[in-house]
Amino acid sequence: MWIGTKKIITILAVLLLAISVTGCASDDGNGNSNDEGSSSAGGASPTGDEYTNSIGMEFQRIDAGTFNMGTSKYAYSQPIHEVRISDAFYIGTYEVTQAQWEEVMGSNPSEFSGDDGPVDSVSWNDIQEFISKLNEMEDTTKYRLPTEAEWEYAATAGTTTLYSFGEINEDEGPVLKDYAWYQENSYEKTHEVGQKLPNPWGLYDVHGNVWELVQDSWVDNYGSANEDGSAVDKGEGSLRVARGGSYSSKENALYTAYRKKQDPRDGDSAIGFRLVMDA
Repeated sequence: MWIGTKKIITILAVLLLAISVTGCASDDGNGNSNDEGSSSAGGASPTGDEYTNSIGMEFQRIDAGTFNMGTSKYAYSQPIHEVRISDAFYIGTYEVTQAQWEEVMGSNPSEFSGDDGPVDSVSWNDIQEFISKLNEMEDTTKYRLPTEAEWEYAATAGTTTLYSFGEINEDEGPVLKDYAWYQENSYEKTHEVGQKLPNPWGLYDVHGNVWELVQDSWVDNYGSANEDGSAVDKGEGSLRVARGGSYSSKENALYTAYRKKQDPRDGDSAIGFRLVMDA
């Protein structure tokens, strides 16, 4: 009878050990179950509200939402219309810098030199080549220029004023010079990115420094704009859109709804860009 009891105890001990090992195997060590329904981010996948890629480009997550695009101040920014951004996306916290451009392209076309300054003198066509090479470097297809609607949505950051920071108040603030490099304070040159205050969604230099090219072809007004915020594309060689103003711009060109047309083959010292990455 004693021997039988010992056998039963041994069997129970083995069973308990097996159950314990199985339980550990189903846990990742951090209290998270590795069930089929769970997921984990890969090495190049963004997580949370911010993301930094392999060459140090920082991005802010912009959630889906609805906003009124355009302004009544200019015919080419009318009619004001509702746009529904249905998918979240990541947009560059800063304009693409010269160091980042050189790491991808192997050269620096900028008129104003400085690793942390925005790359300038790039054309829309040049930027497409940069995007292609960056996607190849990171083995992805997520990088692209923002659509014009995505750019304005992120730049306005939920505001309805001409500038993303509200109405200018010269006595008590805010004032434009705290947020932008433009004709009045730039000394006719670009400056390192991120030196001014950010907009409410954490984006720097959406006003001034360099014009930011977007994906869209130029159209004279928003009469046939896409309600979902997707890009208007009139084909290869069509004029493209730049937004945000530059170091050489007057105050009105820095309005979040101001638009400028640009030949896709041409770049100058006032032209740069900011990237988007699909979420």
